[in-house]
Amino acid sequence: MSFTSLQFLLFLPLVFALYWVMQHRLRWQNVLLVVASYVFYGWWNWRFLGLIALTTAVSFVSGLLLEHCEGRERQRRLVTISSVLFNLGILVLFKYYNFFADNFTVLLQAFGLHADLPTLRLILPVGISFYTFQALSYTIDVHRRQLSATHDVLAFFAYIAFFPQLVAGPIERATHLLPQMLRARSFKYNEVVDGLRQMLWGFCKKMLVADTCAQAVDIIWHSPTEQSALALAVGAVLFSIQIYGDFSGYSDIAVGCARLFGIQLMQNFRTPYFATSVRDFWRRWHISLMTWLRDYVYIPLGGNRCSRPRQILNTLVTFLLSGLWHGAAWTYVLWGLYHGVLVSIEKAVKGYPHFSFFIFHFSFFTFISVTFGWMLFRAPDLATFIDYVGGLTHLSTFTAFSSLTMGKQALLWSFALLFIEWLQRHRAHALDFPSCGLLRFRPVRWFIYYGLLALLLFCHADQHTFIYFQF
Repeated sequence: MSFTSLQFLLFLPLVFALYWVMQHRLRWQNVLLVVASYVFYGWWNWRFLGLIALTTAVSFVSGLLLEHCEGRERQRRLVTISSVLFNLGILVLFKYYNFFADNFTVLLQAFGLHADLPTLRLILPVGISFYTFQALSYTIDVHRRQLSATHDVLAFFAYIAFFPQLVAGPIERATHLLPQMLRARSFKYNEVVDGLRQMLWGFCKKMLVADTCAQAVDIIWHSPTEQSALALAVGAVLFSIQIYGDFSGYSDIAVGCARLFGIQLMQNFRTPYFATSVRDFWRRWHISLMTWLRDYVYIPLGGNRCSRPRQILNTLVTFLLSGLWHGAAWTYVLWGLYHGVLVSIEKAVKGYPHFSFFIFHFSFFTFISVTFGWMLFRAPDLATFIDYVGGLTHLSTFTAFSSLTMGKQALLWSFALLFIEWLQRHRAHALDFPSCGLLRFRPVRWFIYYGLLALLLFCHADQHTFIYFQF
């Protein structure tokens, strides 16, 4: 089920009440989390449950085998490789098989060879990239001896399937989330209240900002060749805001929801559009994925401990995998490489501080660079992306009235979002109010909360599925 559905509004209070009735009964709390998470996930398609259960079981057993093989490094490597290949194999089969098969066929045909590889009609399970990476982190960390293998199967199933972050992150590490599933959790009023505030802000980002932007963006992208350069430029900017409001809104809801159950999730966004460089942007955007790729891909490849050309190659490989993680399409691959090239250029000019500062270290330049990349991310195919970029160069006077009318409303919400986040950039979230001025008075704060709730009820746009559900 989705966070913005009526079912979730009924599901969450019920699970919350049952959970805290079982306070001081850790095992039963974990039983409830597993059951609730599987109900939450199975709401989309119950057939997906077998897949996530299989991934969880294989990873759990691999941890026990690694512990059993302690002192025998060859066997430990074999267990780790087998577990990683198994979980990645499931991901590749469901998400990438048809992409690789189609492109391999085209490649053979280019050399005059005939191939007719079968394609699979598989439904992509929601959130498979997220929970697969979470399972991989456990196996790898146990292999590295950064974490002891757990013998508590309930806690491990709860760790993999924890419903607030199951389908769109943050991608939690076993070293951070799993220990929380193994220790007693007590009810803390202040944590619960602040979690609700963070959820409220996440709903505002999604329903007021992202969904409003989506209406204009969808119209503009539906027929980009019929739009003016102004409309296309507005559409590109609005999609940048849409995907931020959509994904960071989900993350805020997930983090806030987890706090209702005494669980702390990692921060996934940190005002990325105020970044002063593309490298800085990637330290602020989808933090859980980029730190995962840094620790399990970039550093094992050599990271910064090698020559400058090798560092650049490592960066390009890491960002290419980041693009491919998002989807089985050339637009995602090129989007990842585009950012890899930008970060590599920044690294290359790092020794020239004046040049580096004037070329890269401005928030406006960073936003424009990222927005151009989002056009590639949003395009359904390369041909549409080329048409869109070509349209931006045509200084026509024709304006698509419907899209720009909705675009004006979306821009107002966007400016409000960015302004509030700028004011609260040093806080955990935008509704984490400082205890000063009028905000120190409880009636003022509650007036803001009820005002936002009223906006959600009466001013929200038509609902759109969370963008990152497809990954």
